[in-house]
Amino acid sequence: MPSHLDADELFYVMSGEGTISILYQENRETYEIRQGDIMMIPAGSIIYQVNKHQTERLRIAMLLCPVSMPGHFVEFMQAGGQNPETFWNSFSDEILEAAFNAPKERFERVFQRQRKGEIFRASDEQIKALSKSSKGKLGKPFNILNKRPSFSNNHGQLFQVTSDDYAQLKEGDIDVSIVNITRGSMMAPKYNSRATKIAIVVQGCCDFEMACPHVSRESGEEEERGREWEREEESEREWRRERGREREHGSERGEHGSQRIETEGHTYSPVRSRVCRGDVFIIPAAHPVVAVASRDNDLQIVCFGIKAENNMQVFLAGKNNVLKQMEKEAKELAFNTPATEVDRLLNAQPESVFFAGPGEARHGHGQGHASE
Repeated sequence: MPSHLDADELFYVMSGEGTISILYQENRETYEIRQGDIMMIPAGSIIYQVNKHQTERLRIAMLLCPVSMPGHFVEFMQAGGQNPETFWNSFSDEILEAAFNAPKERFERVFQRQRKGEIFRASDEQIKALSKSSKGKLGKPFNILNKRPSFSNNHGQLFQVTSDDYAQLKEGDIDVSIVNITRGSMMAPKYNSRATKIAIVVQGCCDFEMACPHVSRESGEEEERGREWEREEESEREWRRERGREREHGSERGEHGSQRIETEGHTYSPVRSRVCRGDVFIIPAAHPVVAVASRDNDLQIVCFGIKAENNMQVFLAGKNNVLKQMEKEAKELAFNTPATEVDRLLNAQPESVFFAGPGEARHGHGQGHASE
């Protein structure tokens, strides 16, 4: 059904094959889309899509960035009638008659007859006619699966697309990544330095774990946490008042000394969940996270990264473990353990990025390779 959104749209084709048509004042552009394609559609663009196959579903994941009201978007139906309702129903008969230079009855015959919903079946001839692609100013979709993986071994693959690959991502400060994990395998513990990831499970299931300082260990602690925040804020205000008085006294005495701020240790709560095809989860920036594919099926996840410019993936285990960069003395001080013992642990995992999962037999090691 032709419609437009008050939001910029970035879509990823999870499965299937079809076409997308975009209407402009001066022309129409139609592009073929298939699994792995990503494409940015500017807000206000009138679009409609066609599934080219009668038996296979066209599944599309969309990231919407509202331009009108933060956090809210609306789809405006150009055609339609009763189901779906067209926005033309909001205008008076006099306005419509003048705008279209046609009587009310003729307008109603066109804009009040659709009752099939937003998605409806078309004949083979209609699909063929609607599937003729054309070149346009947006440029064709970018297929992330045709790009060389950033990393690949026997346990998984990582594909990444940034604005360097697809320029339309730059304005929204977005990147897109695909994670393929072999059944029973896992992705290394890691975090993103700047980007928040919105992850959608395309196929399979996985056990997801994340360390988070922002949630309580048990449910039902929201009120207590709110009171705790209030106490912390009051303590901070009191500390600032005391510090101000100390500064005044120190200034009168001409004394200069160091201030020591004592804070309670952080509490990190585990966030654990089994997520499967169609599930969506969010990974905030800087939060360490792990995903383990189920033993039943291979796993694929698509991730939209927000605030992606200059983001770095920081791996916390494996051959490329960032902690290996620490000096011997820093390791001993940080872990209160001899550096040799720390190194023995950090060097025990010979794989990078993707490993054998918990309980999986390790019959040799997959040879991985990275690419820029």
